[in-house]
Amino acid sequence: MSAYLLRRLLYAVPILLGVNLLTFLLFFMVNSPDDMARIQLGAKYATPEAIERWKAGRGYDKPMFMNTQREGVACLTDTLFVSKSLSMFAFDFGHADDGHDIAHEIRDRMGPSLAIALPSFLLSLAATITFALLLVFFRATAIDFWGVAICVMLMSISSMFYIIGGQWLVAKLWALVPISGYAGGLDAARFLILPVLISVVGGLGAGTRWYRTLFLEEISRDYVRTARAKGLSELAVLFRHVLKNALIPILTGVVVVIPSLFMGSLLVESFFAVPGLGSYTIEAIQAQDFAVVRAMVFIGSLLYIVGLVLTDISYTLVDPRVRLG
Repeated sequence: MSAYLLRRLLYAVPILLGVNLLTFLLFFMVNSPDDMARIQLGAKYATPEAIERWKAGRGYDKPMFMNTQREGVACLTDTLFVSKSLSMFAFDFGHADDGHDIAHEIRDRMGPSLAIALPSFLLSLAATITFALLLVFFRATAIDFWGVAICVMLMSISSMFYIIGGQWLVAKLWALVPISGYAGGLDAARFLILPVLISVVGGLGAGTRWYRTLFLEEISRDYVRTARAKGLSELAVLFRHVLKNALIPILTGVVVVIPSLFMGSLLVESFFAVPGLGSYTIEAIQAQDFAVVRAMVFIGSLLYIVGLVLTDISYTLVDPRVRLG
């Protein structure tokens, strides 16, 4: 187990390096440091002298990959790529173009993101698995047919409709919760109810259809027929056998959601004015703030790799036949 984990962690290093390099190249193919300075300063104040001062104050005056003005190792280390990208491996994210400390902003905004993403994830997982088992229990009946039809209808509706419709109906027309905003402490609950509810409803159709397909595949296997032949009820077969043996593909799908638990939901946080990591990323993209964008891409890549390792470990817990060599 320890050897496997060490190999996976070593594999993560070149992956993170590649992601950082690709992000760096893509960003500077779109905007040079001069363009970034003009955006921040504004057209009126973007004189050549002001642009140079802005770049020097934020470390954008260095060459990208090789500094020919330095000697020895410094010609490779005193560059834009090393100072702005490789430093993140030490979790030194530096400062945003507006001067704020990125690590401090991430710590402050992680709480609101988790407050939305964690209950949304748990409630959505419980609801989709429950509804999928219900449809499988009543498979080939009218309940199954109309349940699948409703799932397809929910999948066909844009998430924007759920957000705008939920704000209009629940917050404006019924006035049950605030339409947007956020507060700390226990007051946060009334601001989070609607975003969490919309997140659950928005993913209900796709999740239910996905799990229904998994359960239908399992329920046709030989061990299920053996369980029925032994006299087990259909509910016992579903929960004690079908659900248990479908955990591996369920865990595989869950790992994709792990980064979003920390990174936040871009649309939900933006529309509900929640100061989380999702809205922080949107603001950075709009401002073309490379420092924040690269930090969020790095964290997302790191969390995804950690999620893959945790998923492989969890396989051994739900299926004894799986062994990590």
